[in-house]
Amino acid sequence: MSERLRVSTGSPWESVVGYSRAIRIGNVVEVAGTTAMKDGKVVGKGNAYEQTKYILQIIEGALKQVGAGMSDVVRTRMFVTDISQWEEIGKAHGEYFKEVRPVATMVEVKSLIDPELLVEIEVQAIMKSGEDEDEL
Repeated sequence: MSERLRVSTGSPWESVVGYSRAIRIGNVVEVAGTTAMKDGKVVGKGNAYEQTKYILQIIEGALKQVGAGMSDVVRTRMFVTDISQWEEIGKAHGEYFKEVRPVATMVEVKSLIDPELLVEIEVQAIMKSGEDEDEL
């Protein structure tokens, strides 16, 4: 059985709610829903593009802590409070994943945990085994 590696961001909510920012088991990494919060404050208030960029920076850091990278991401899920901002969110997503091109889902939700949060993103990554694999 593979070891479970956990990533914590030190958020006080992690222990209260009972979650980790990311978990790696074997070559699979799951990153929890991530928002643009830093030290209890929203980063990029009112700006979906800036929030998305900040979220992806946090995700990139979490992946790095378990030995993965953005190139290992195979799926993203984006939860947005205003789907009309899809282009700004998509632009930031594309800056990180233009070459990787993971499968992606973007859905509008009624609200997130803080009304100033516009975007929440979770990802799944599968780390390469080290062998050369043919692209389909």
